[in-house]
Amino acid sequence: MQTKEQLIVRKDDFDIITTYLKTGETRSSFDRHNVMELEAELKKAKLVSKENFPDTTVGLNSTAVIKDIETNRVLSITIVTPDKADIRRNKISVLAPIGTALLGFQKGRQINWKVPSGKKKFIIMEVYNFA
Repeated sequence: MQTKEQLIVRKDDFDIITTYLKTGETRSSFDRHNVMELEAELKKAKLVSKENFPDTTVGLNSTAVIKDIETNRVLSITIVTPDKADIRRNKISVLAPIGTALLGFQKGRQINWKVPSGKKKFIIMEVYNFA
């Protein structure tokens, strides 16, 4: 994951995510290093109210349309809490590597995502916040 500028995170999302991180129950299922990076980024995040959250920023329950820069493959995924993750329905946990990579980024940004086979580069084509 590349170094991010300060994340913009909704206060209610921050509370939910930090609760999951504090319980530690999810740590065995996810990459420990990735979770540690997320914790560090959240400590520096700018917390905003739901009303002040930019609608082009990825948060919990956001649907992000991303494009693989190398293959031009387009994928639409929704960032959810770990208990709602369902890969068949493209619902990805905020604690999964792509979930933590997208959190706080805005439409138009390029992100690097570490996968077992190396790094993938994506661009965020669209962000939908329905809440």
